[in-house]
Amino acid sequence: MTTTTTELVVVERSDGGVVRVTLSRPEAKNALSRALNLDLLRLAEELGDDPAVRAVLLTGAGDAFSAGADLKERRGIAAADSGPFIDAISGAIRAWAEMPKPTIALINGAAFGGGLELALACDFRLASEAAVMGLSEVRLGIIPGAGGTQRLTRLLGVARAKELVMTGRRIDAARALAVGLVSRVVPPGELDRAGQELADELAACAPLSLVMAKWAIDEGSHLPMAEALALERRCYDVTLMSEDRNEGLRAFAEKRPPRFTGR
Repeated sequence: MTTTTTELVVVERSDGGVVRVTLSRPEAKNALSRALNLDLLRLAEELGDDPAVRAVLLTGAGDAFSAGADLKERRGIAAADSGPFIDAISGAIRAWAEMPKPTIALINGAAFGGGLELALACDFRLASEAAVMGLSEVRLGIIPGAGGTQRLTRLLGVARAKELVMTGRRIDAARALAVGLVSRVVPPGELDRAGQELADELAACAPLSLVMAKWAIDEGSHLPMAEALALERRCYDVTLMSEDRNEGLRAFAEKRPPRFTGR
């Protein structure tokens, strides 16, 4: 395990290819300042391009995942001058959504506004029983502007998304599980273990297959069925010609775990 620490983010890398990223502003409930968003954008690009990375965990230090955009930082800034701050948070969240590696949000506490939008950009969301989440922007005179209206709708459907976005309602982990916002809820002391187990399971799969499967799902979900099936076939053909496909067949025949290389 190697650990890299900056003022705002802690990055831990394991020998098995699992990377854990921790937002490190516990005194501010891990609010997404412009500097933190720029760090998240840089990390998404670095981890996405690193062939040694198999899966990425994302969580927050202390008792919050992220309380959302850093409104204290924006206090006193005119709306016309807020573009760089908005661009930073939307750019960071988009970069996490577009990262080709599988990503897992471990929602350990509050995930509000931009914090929940960041979690929505991940492929998987696991939550502590203590977690509370919501997109409360309408109660502040704005709307979710970093993908929340779109990603939540694609995840939960129009009716559920309208219920949560247009009321600004906060929900607990049990409700989030019931509506499909998270895939698993565990006691607070078990969240890290549950996340590590899922990350290890993903890391054991063929890396190129994961990239192509993620691409086929994400891109195909917006297409008519015929076009989506054609996209799936193109992604399948990429894996068909890979060394890992041959290694998978050999390992199956030899009754041993495969040794995938991502090629």
